[in-house]
Amino acid sequence: MKWTVKKIRESKGKEPLPTITAYDAITARMADETGMPLILVGDSLGTTSLGFETTVPVTMEIMLHHTKAVRKGAKNSLIVADLPFLSYQINDDEAIRNAGRFLQEAGADAVKLEGGEMRAPLIKKLVDNGIPVMAHLGVLPQSVKESGYAAKGRTDEDFERLKKDILAVNNAGAFCVVLECVTSDAACELTKISTIPTIGIGSGNGCDGQIIVISDLLGMIEGPVPKFVKKYAEFASTGKSAIEDFIADVKSRVYPGEEHTYK
Repeated sequence: MKWTVKKIRESKGKEPLPTITAYDAITARMADETGMPLILVGDSLGTTSLGFETTVPVTMEIMLHHTKAVRKGAKNSLIVADLPFLSYQINDDEAIRNAGRFLQEAGADAVKLEGGEMRAPLIKKLVDNGIPVMAHLGVLPQSVKESGYAAKGRTDEDFERLKKDILAVNNAGAFCVVLECVTSDAACELTKISTIPTIGIGSGNGCDGQIIVISDLLGMIEGPVPKFVKKYAEFASTGKSAIEDFIADVKSRVYPGEEHTYK
């Protein structure tokens, strides 16, 4: 089944919506073949795949490159591309042009941007120009140098701000909204007042869906992980063990064997 913006929007209040963040054709194909509704090509690739300390150095060209790769791997999942830092903050014309490039050049179905009430006018302009938008509230990684990673929604003032933000992105025409590291009680309340699906990451089980980064899901990175991450596999240790076996086989001339050799 081909997933569309309309189907994602209509999933509100029905079966929970699984979502992953992926960056390449191989993992996108794996997810697509399991029936994954939505794949986000996140600018988190800067920290998970490219070795940057934050997402801020990720550029349009990097994001276009990875979005094209994900599109090649996924046929039925809805593909959302992250608008990277400074690709939409300068002015609306540049934001529309950059967002359009993801649809036109990279094959994305929609784009994601961070921010609530202050971004609502831009979200409306993008939607009016035929570009579907996923909104993003709570912890905003592109603003982490200013706001930090502390969970949002802990105070009445913070919660009221989030309420205004989620209503603003709803009214602007976003088709779904990511809630990142919002307290579970606050996320539940925001989900109740939102007419579009909320997709949580570190925001508890009361959202309409959940998103996880593919490298976290597969356990591809050793060491500490955020509290909200559940590893469903241990690819890092399995992979290292496989590489060690390869090294041993090469040194002992076990590999390549007759079955791997052309005659």
